[in-house]
Amino acid sequence: MKPHYLKDKYVVQVLAHIGIGIAIFIIEPLSKLYFMMAMIYFIWRIIVSSNAEKTKAVLIGCAYFTGAEVLFRMTEGGIAYEASKYLVILFMLMGMFFKGLSGKGYPYFFYLIVLVPSILVASITLSFDARFRTNIAFVLSGPVCLGIAALFCYDRKVSYNLLQDVIKFMVYPAITTTTYLFLYNPSIRDTLSGTASNLEASGGFGPNQVATILGLGMLVMTIRIFLKSPSLFLKLLNLIILGAMTFRAIVTFSRGGVIAAMICIAAFLWILYLRSSYQQKGRIIGSFILFTMAILITWVISSNQTYGLIDKRYANEDALGREKSDVTTGRMEIFMEEIDGFLSSPFLGIGASRGKDIRVVEGIGHLPSHNEIGRLLSEHGFFGVLIILILVIKPLAYHSSNKKNLFFYAFYFFWFATINHSGMRIAAPSFIYALTLLNVTNEKNTLYRKQIKQ
Repeated sequence: MKPHYLKDKYVVQVLAHIGIGIAIFIIEPLSKLYFMMAMIYFIWRIIVSSNAEKTKAVLIGCAYFTGAEVLFRMTEGGIAYEASKYLVILFMLMGMFFKGLSGKGYPYFFYLIVLVPSILVASITLSFDARFRTNIAFVLSGPVCLGIAALFCYDRKVSYNLLQDVIKFMVYPAITTTTYLFLYNPSIRDTLSGTASNLEASGGFGPNQVATILGLGMLVMTIRIFLKSPSLFLKLLNLIILGAMTFRAIVTFSRGGVIAAMICIAAFLWILYLRSSYQQKGRIIGSFILFTMAILITWVISSNQTYGLIDKRYANEDALGREKSDVTTGRMEIFMEEIDGFLSSPFLGIGASRGKDIRVVEGIGHLPSHNEIGRLLSEHGFFGVLIILILVIKPLAYHSSNKKNLFFYAFYFFWFATINHSGMRIAAPSFIYALTLLNVTNEKNTLYRKQIKQ
């Protein structure tokens, strides 16, 4: 007979994805095989699933590639750098073909349409040396991904069990990423060079993107600890996974992903506590004590492994303990340049990707915007203002009349925090934003109804 913990599909999937991480580290070209097999599997699953299961197949496929995107970039497993974003768009379009979409989501049609003028302006303003197609794709693939995902998800009915399955599938590839990072860089101390973002500790890839996806993993693991850990074994397993992800996120020395994760976790726990019965609140407090201990232990280990440099990083100090003049590490300067771009061309904007192009022409370097708000204003002008208003207000308006999504504020804050420190370089903020627009329904005789008082 199998041990009881191996009868749980979640545990088996966790072990499988740890194994995938080990295999990719040993034979990195396996990442391409992993990508192709996952792509074929989810496309096939969407096509052959029953009409009742189509929405589930689409959302789970999108969730999986959202969680795996950074891993595929890190290991060069994708068929293109933006492949995961394109697949999220493809899966959502397939979902629209099979399941249709709500006419109430028309603001997102308008949102997609007003992205177009910036492309026309860019065709005139981009420098001769700029690669038009790749530059446009780089800055607009994220916004287009968000628009398509929002159209599919808007007012679409899903159950709580389905939504929890969706977010679970985001964390599986994040577990693979965490495993790969431990193998790629087992000794943090050997790679320390100050308090700047640590490329080696991030698998040789962008620390900002790595910290962001691990921060998303931290949020998902927290949700599972409080809602999907009925046994002591599962609670301890999830705490260990949370600790491992948190450690790897912290030692990237990229603060944005970690701070965003803590904001989202706080939002989730606050809403969970408010909606719980008196008895449930007692159990939540017990779990919160374990959760807090795990986070504190992880921080102590991180501080020890970095000789205290991580403490200086979060205190905005250099390795010698001197306070840095710019807490945003150059982001504010770029943001102010983008505001200048908006003021210089307030109606149509300076054109998609023109902001980065200007920095290249001026010899500053290939510095893409880290702040999507500033980029939208600069490159889209007045249309950027309309885009921001739609993106900020529409989910809040929808939630005001449909308050059943327990994760709404966690997801909403993740989107907003991420686009303000990392832009929309990865699919995560686009897909997570779309999840705020789902019409979450209660189920009869489910674990959720026993846990949460509506």
